[in-house]
Amino acid sequence: MVDRVILITGSSGIAAATAELAVHSGDRVFVVGKIEKECSELCARLDHSAFHIADVSDEQAIEDAFAACLSQFGRLDAVFNVAGISGRSFGDGPLHECTTEAWRLLMDVHAAGTFFACREAIRHWLSAKQEGVILNTSSVLAHHPESAHFATHAYAASKGAVETMTIAAASYYAPHRIRLNVLAPGLVRTPMSARAQTNPEIQRFIHHKQPLQRGFIEPGDIAAVANFLLSNASTAITGEIVRADAGWAVTG
Repeated sequence: MVDRVILITGSSGIAAATAELAVHSGDRVFVVGKIEKECSELCARLDHSAFHIADVSDEQAIEDAFAACLSQFGRLDAVFNVAGISGRSFGDGPLHECTTEAWRLLMDVHAAGTFFACREAIRHWLSAKQEGVILNTSSVLAHHPESAHFATHAYAASKGAVETMTIAAASYYAPHRIRLNVLAPGLVRTPMSARAQTNPEIQRFIHHKQPLQRGFIEPGDIAAVANFLLSNASTAITGEIVRADAGWAVTG
């Protein structure tokens, strides 16, 4: 029986793989993304799905997206905040080289964007006296930096903000049966990692650094973890940062 509704921000990579797995598991999916072609193509191959075009860093756009989801499906049970960007092309790098533009952009998309979506979901659930679950996305780089190839300090900082906000909120909303967790992947084969995928030196590094995969993690592997944390199978878990990094953090 189709029952639960999951709102997912993003329309490619991990977001798309999670949407596909969720629908296969019997959930309905509402996709919130910036690129209409990606959103429409994703939903065209998924039953029980719909989409809304929005930039997660736009507060009003996120409010409108949640209203559209509730209008379309009449309910909301889970939110997966996975939309993200790389700030390298905007000047992200070591602190002494990082541009103000990159810092603000990454904070707007990752920290503020996650905040806007969490706030809308929680407001709805509190008003409806309904339980719910939020899964936010961080990165292994938030706690396990790598200075040679991935010295993007604004990116790491924005993901760290997501983690601390999530843990604080998990404590506050647990009595309301609203759960919040964080998924912190390693390097995944997505459009955002295209630069790394074509760099032979990084390929050799990742083969060593992520030994469980001997290279890049596939989006479907991350989607499987996300699907569990969004599902009723994980009802005893809140306030956790779950790494899915193929061994990155424990490999020298």
